Amino acid sequence: MKLKASLRKLPIALLFLLPNILGFIAFILVPLVMSFGMAFTDWDFLRHNIFRDEPLQFVWLENFITLLSHPRFWQFLGNTFFLMLGLPFAVAGSLAAALLLSRVGKAQHRFKSAMIVSAVVMAVSTFMLLRGGMSEGGLWFLFGTMAATSLVVGVASGGTLYRTLFYLPNFTAGVATFVLWKKMYHPTLGPINQGLQPVLEGLSSWVRDMPGLFALGLPLLACVMALLIAAWQVRRLKHAWSESDAGMIAVTAGLLTLAVPVGLLLWWLGYAAPTAGLAVVAAVFVPGIWIRRHAQPWGRPKAMDKGLGTEVALALLLVPLLLLLAAVMVVGPGLPVAATAGLEPPNWLGDFHWAKPSLMIMVLWAAIGSNNMILYLAGLSSISPELYEAADMDGATSSQRFWHITWPQLAPVTFFICIMSVIHGLQGGFEMARTMTQGGPAGSTTTLSYFIFSEGFQTGRLGYASAVAWVLFALVFGISLLNFRYGNRHVDD
Repeated sequence: MKLKASLRKLPIALLFLLPNILGFIAFILVPLVMSFGMAFTDWDFLRHNIFRDEPLQFVWLENFITLLSHPRFWQFLGNTFFLMLGLPFAVAGSLAAALLLSRVGKAQHRFKSAMIVSAVVMAVSTFMLLRGGMSEGGLWFLFGTMAATSLVVGVASGGTLYRTLFYLPNFTAGVATFVLWKKMYHPTLGPINQGLQPVLEGLSSWVRDMPGLFALGLPLLACVMALLIAAWQVRRLKHAWSESDAGMIAVTAGLLTLAVPVGLLLWWLGYAAPTAGLAVVAAVFVPGIWIRRHAQPWGRPKAMDKGLGTEVALALLLVPLLLLLAAVMVVGPGLPVAATAGLEPPNWLGDFHWAKPSLMIMVLWAAIGSNNMILYLAGLSSISPELYEAADMDGATSSQRFWHITWPQLAPVTFFICIMSVIHGLQGGFEMARTMTQGGPAGSTTTLSYFIFSEGFQTGRLGYASAVAWVLFALVFGISLLNFRYGNRHVDD
């Protein structure tokens, strides 16, 4: 009887669901099936239109073969992954903002630290606005009004205003934000370069007075720091393998974290690709042999992929840091020569080497107060206060409270944020590249999503663009499966 009653109600339920079902079929399912079929054809706007009666032909895997053999595809794939190097810092910034906002009104924040951070932000903002041409009277009126309003309303609202201010960039349309940052990045009139100009002038005189310190000392310091990080990583991998915390695949991934920056450093210095590749192989095998000889043999885990999730997560932090140290080693020796003519602010969006970092800075600014911050705030509010009370009774410090209570309790939220951030990072980049750089200079900011747009709607090769889209889908699907495969282990633990 219950089954018959449910079947009688089914048409009514379908009637209510009909708008969503029709929308899904018309705007998702049908385009999805069509794009899959188009990926195996030679559909081209210039040859298949109402003015030319050229038959459409199936080319089967030709589009995919052409794509994978095209050097520009690998460049754009590299651009996509390079822009994703800022994801760990965006996640860490969102967590820091959530921790700061969760303490507002609970007397858990440190007034002195908050005042120092506020003073630094206020000083930098004031300097940039003055360099941008704003009058001093208008500047003091603006900051005085903002400070008084934020203090009074923020305290009276229990921190609601502060949360709104952090989240405010997400209320602005993306294109408007990109246009604003494009103006800020202007090489001569932008407030960023106008603020950097006097700083670089002072740095130029300092470099000219002490050329050896920057030409030799700075690269040497960066090299020592990189070696210390490499030694720490190798010893950690040896210990993890001995304690059955990491398998062979995980150890190899951890060594690749050190080897990839080495290969990129040699490539920046002008060495040929085979030489850089040989250095990468050596950077993996030499420490790997040392780990194999010195690790305890009885502790090696049977699962070769055990600990892979940990190594991948750590690589997202170590690789950008090592690349930054490598950049210091490359740039340092040329600083005295550049300082002789005077250091100039970079052409952020017009220079091949600065275009991607400029977009990463903008994305980091927007990501700190994004939906990830809201998710972390929700996760922090769900942590039981009894855990912190027990930690206080045991005499735990603030860092111990974070690492042993807050961070483990936020593992499910962090896992979800990482999954969505990786998916968005692989699929994103089109709007900001289209608005700010048109994919240039020399394709340095062209991501896979922008490549799909340019091939499909600028050159008209819809079949080829569909093949790129399905390769991107396979990439997103594969990385998401790996995240679920290895990330869930930390959530369950």
